Amino acid sequence: MLSRITPTPPERPPTPPGRPRFDLARVRADFPILSTTVHGKPLVYLDNGATTQKPRAVIERLQHYYRHENANIHRGIHTLSKQATLAYEAARRTVQQFLNAAEPAEIIFTRGTTESINLVAASWGRAFLRPGDEVIVSGMEHHSNIVPWQLACQASGAALRVIPVNDAGELMMDEYQRMLSPRTRMVSIVHISNSLGTINDVKTIAKLAHAVGARVLIDGAQHVAHRPTDVRDLDCDFYAFSGHKLFGPTGIGVLWGRRELLEAMPPYQGGGDMIESVTFEKTTYAQLPNKFEAGTPHIAGVLGLAAAIEYLQSLGFDSFADHEADLLAYGTQRLAEVPGLRIVGQARHKACIFSFVLEDPPVSTFDIAMWLDGDGIAVRTGHHCCQPLMDRLGIAGTARASLSLYNTREEIDALVASLKRLCSAAPRTRQVHAGGQTALVFPEPAADSPAAAAADLIEAFEFLGDWDQRYAYLLELARKLPPMPPELKTEATRVHGCQSTVHLYSRKRPGTTDGFDFLADSDAELVRGLIAVLQRVFAGQPAGQIVAFDVDDFFRKLGLEDHLTLGRRNGLQAMVRRIKSLAAAMLKPGGEAVSS
Repeated sequence: MLSRITPTPPERPPTPPGRPRFDLARVRADFPILSTTVHGKPLVYLDNGATTQKPRAVIERLQHYYRHENANIHRGIHTLSKQATLAYEAARRTVQQFLNAAEPAEIIFTRGTTESINLVAASWGRAFLRPGDEVIVSGMEHHSNIVPWQLACQASGAALRVIPVNDAGELMMDEYQRMLSPRTRMVSIVHISNSLGTINDVKTIAKLAHAVGARVLIDGAQHVAHRPTDVRDLDCDFYAFSGHKLFGPTGIGVLWGRRELLEAMPPYQGGGDMIESVTFEKTTYAQLPNKFEAGTPHIAGVLGLAAAIEYLQSLGFDSFADHEADLLAYGTQRLAEVPGLRIVGQARHKACIFSFVLEDPPVSTFDIAMWLDGDGIAVRTGHHCCQPLMDRLGIAGTARASLSLYNTREEIDALVASLKRLCSAAPRTRQVHAGGQTALVFPEPAADSPAAAAADLIEAFEFLGDWDQRYAYLLELARKLPPMPPELKTEATRVHGCQSTVHLYSRKRPGTTDGFDFLADSDAELVRGLIAVLQRVFAGQPAGQIVAFDVDDFFRKLGLEDHLTLGRRNGLQAMVRRIKSLAAAMLKPGGEAVSS
């Protein structure tokens, strides 16, 4: 166990003279979901980096639209359509003023940050990228600011370059300046890192890019809910954000772009409302912003987004800036009390995001999240759609607590208390031989066939009843899982596609012609439980029966699908594919199932 000095928590900073007072209790009352319970405990919502909760003003605006204004916009001449159109375009002006954009026509409504970036990469990239050009992104980008530019570079012949990140999670600005050249056409950069909380100096980044004639796109998804955003002061060329991270609805986002650039770009999608005229010979396109808003938009989402912005402006960024700064300082000091906890990302300029791992004892981030959920605490785990960054930092992922204006010191206290209990309960060792080598023990067949073993498991799970009992049973299976020797945990045995680290080693069962043996292990206890389930079904069974076994039907009858995340289900399927592939290899002449 690591020994640490527990610092004295900072005093709450006084409100500076002239700054509006932040009434935390009143703000929390504005968010109905914060009064709910999870597993019989008060909800502690610390997953604001993924999505923020919605104030009553937003919920009521959505209800009002569907109750009193529901109609399509722009083309109708009846009263409801006119009312909806007026409200929709008023919302565009609200967003314009929120960003300090030059005019409403520069505001394009999209489905979110991801679509906004894809729009620029596809449309601007098609118009302006050529072979030999370069696009620069950073090593801390979300996949949605990497993959679209990879596609654009593949289509155009341009090259993608990456600003490196130091150990503290900061961009290496000297390297960035050296990368810039007349070949640089676009710099696409995140304003605040979703995985580390690093606040990037995007104004300087834009100034340096413009000096070599490059354009700049800023991913502002994590910024807009915490700090004022002035696109003209930043002097960028494009700015993208999502409504659902700004206390607004899901499925709505914004792309701001300079008029001259948007006008020079071809449409991103074709369809209704983005045309001026259409014949089979030729189509002419509508003026901005309609050129980029094909089809019926998310009207209610736009109105809800405007309501969210108006709510935030009614509070004033100045009023809660000190509160969020206090949460960052307090959380940093309290988390230092948790044995073996390491905060990943120690940038000098940082938002209220705590990414961390537990190293002594080692606990997988997935197990951390499951444990915290049992205490009603919601955090995010995994690579946070930043796999290249996790690779750079040498970790598979982190647990992330991301805070917002309605969070409290008391909620941080609850997080720390739960993590301390987890550290006390976490196993510190696995079964080992004398001398330190892990025992190589392959399990015996659980039944005469995979189908018989599956039937026994289905019956056991039906008897258990609710998910809490089934989860406890899976953890019990995990504790009894035969360990996998560390020397077998190689890149060859790694199962990719799993959120946690999984290794699987197999062999032909001695004394049989097609018996299939395998060992597997994971750093996540629930995954070890799922591995134990797969061993109950497949270990020691004939390879032909394994290949023929209907795994999808088994999982449905087992009743796990409703309780596993999409990523966890994908990981389970990845393990099954590896097992079936190795078993199929045994059926070929001279085939072996050995992973090495």
